[in-house]
Amino acid sequence: MSVTVHVAAEAGAEAAPQTVDEGTKAWQLFAEQPDVVAARIDGDLRDLSTLLAEGQTVVPVTLDSPDGLDILRHSTAHVMAQAVQELFPEAKLGIGPPITDGFYYDFDVAEPFKPEDLQAIESRMKKIVKEGQRFDRREISDDAAREELADEPYKLELIGLKSSAGSTEGASVEVGEGGLSIYDNVKRDGSLAWKDLCRGPHLPTTKRIPAFRLMRSAAAYWRGDEKNKQLQRIYGTAWPTKEAQEEYLHRLEEAQRRDHRRLGTELDLFSFPDEIGSGLPVFHPRGGVIKREMEDYVRRRHIEEGFEYVGTPHIAKEGLFHTSGHLPYYGEGMFPALDVDGQDYRLKAMNCPMHNIIYRSRQRSYRELPLRFFEFGHVYRNEKSGVIHGLTRVRGFAQDDSHSYVTPEQAPDEVRHLLNFMLSLLRDFGLDDFYLELSTRDASKDKFIGSDEDWELATQVLADVAAETGIELVPDPGGAAYYGPKISVQARDAIGRTWQMGTVQYDFNQPAPERFNLEYVAADGTRKQPVMIHSAKFGSIERFLGVLVEHYAGAFPPWLAPVQAVGIPVAERHSDYLHTLGQRLRGAGIRFEVDDSDERMQKKIRTAQTQKVPFMLLVGDRDIEADAVSFRYRNGEQENGVPVDDAVRRILEAVASREQV
Repeated sequence: MSVTVHVAAEAGAEAAPQTVDEGTKAWQLFAEQPDVVAARIDGDLRDLSTLLAEGQTVVPVTLDSPDGLDILRHSTAHVMAQAVQELFPEAKLGIGPPITDGFYYDFDVAEPFKPEDLQAIESRMKKIVKEGQRFDRREISDDAAREELADEPYKLELIGLKSSAGSTEGASVEVGEGGLSIYDNVKRDGSLAWKDLCRGPHLPTTKRIPAFRLMRSAAAYWRGDEKNKQLQRIYGTAWPTKEAQEEYLHRLEEAQRRDHRRLGTELDLFSFPDEIGSGLPVFHPRGGVIKREMEDYVRRRHIEEGFEYVGTPHIAKEGLFHTSGHLPYYGEGMFPALDVDGQDYRLKAMNCPMHNIIYRSRQRSYRELPLRFFEFGHVYRNEKSGVIHGLTRVRGFAQDDSHSYVTPEQAPDEVRHLLNFMLSLLRDFGLDDFYLELSTRDASKDKFIGSDEDWELATQVLADVAAETGIELVPDPGGAAYYGPKISVQARDAIGRTWQMGTVQYDFNQPAPERFNLEYVAADGTRKQPVMIHSAKFGSIERFLGVLVEHYAGAFPPWLAPVQAVGIPVAERHSDYLHTLGQRLRGAGIRFEVDDSDERMQKKIRTAQTQKVPFMLLVGDRDIEADAVSFRYRNGEQENGVPVDDAVRRILEAVASREQV
């Protein structure tokens, strides 16, 4: 007997019919392709050991593809869990999914893992990989799974949740949808080495794991809930080649060198005092310079782009956020209520409700639209402590927040205007490698409001404008705000990492009669509802500044540098000349300091380079005689005998250009 299957070389390619013997497994189709580790069969990821059936469409999954990397990393997580239980038999299993660039597995153990424990686990993993243990899948009933895993309380909990709810959110690598399955790790002699509840798929054998490393351990609450027990999580990474792993580890080293939290301390830019609270940064004078430059720039640009500057308070009556929909749909992200004169108030988590009140303060005409409001609105979000990270994830931050009120016909042009504005702003700050992400509604979830027709129209407007830019557009299903779809700009920094920057969001819900009842008088005298378009160009000042610190590794272009030039006297007698020069430089708007310390000149140069000052002006006897300076760049290049006028001109031109030096 034979069956006909349809085989495509890759996803999206045309499938060709192929006749195979009944009982053929997927691996036999790709026996001559050693990089194939799994298959998509009728769209579902499956092990290569899967039997093929009549009419199925089969697509190979290679190790270096996104699906292949996930399978590699999930399989490596299983190997790690096996090694842990061999070394720590009392350890109970949590879950172990693949994540970006790696994997983790959670364990319930008596003591946190120590660095030497990770070394021992990694050594045992290498042994398991070398043994070439086979990953064998078998389906199992709920009751049988409970019996087999009676000593694994967390697996039993997942089985119970699946049985009662159909699937387990946050643990899909374990149970998924439909029936349960267990993967056995089988030695070459056929004996069972280890087993785990898992939906798969996995690599054919452990020997297909080319490169891996354990990175660190940390505490993590079971299923991410602070009310649950704290487990120990081990993070690791796995790659299709040793070379790819070395490149990744090098990128990690570079990322650590650029870490804005470390550089913020070294350059005296900002800090996170315990006395103030987690996720609430303070800016020191030098960090304040950068923040002020950013704010001045973006405020001026908004005014040039037709926005009107407004201001709103930090708190408001709770009812305002019920009207906007934020409390019903975003309440967990807001801080608890404050009692003010017997009424409940809330710290604002967003500025849009207050801008709506300003819009509604008087009758509006179609002639006023587009009407654009902008402010640096300071907002507060009740982020969980585990996700707070330096400036890039905080609890209090300032948004360069704007809201455009337009007629429906004006909406495409306004989205176009906002997107072009945002991209030009990012380019001025040295970020010019980006893609766009279109976040849409998941109709199966109840966290979205509005009609299907409104969502379809709004999504199409954003998609059309995004396509016009010619920039890569990536879908983000289900990632929309509750009130409408959005475009976000994802920017790549100097070492290729992606950061979400600003957003443009189409909102047809907040202006609606049942919410803020916003209206304008149309040309025919009727009252109509405007469309509201939200936009934040930086996203937040704090986050953007953190990204810039890492993008530039603290070596800001001259226009943003806290100190743009430092004067270094060869001897104490040369200081007066530099102080006089400093008056001229500061008069021209240049941020200039003189290093009058008792250190030797070479030490002063090293200090300026450590502080990443763009320009150093060195002065000795000959320079004073010639009314000149020795002009030194932070990269070490130096030109002697530069006339003072020329030195001032160079600095001013560098600042005006906004380019890196």
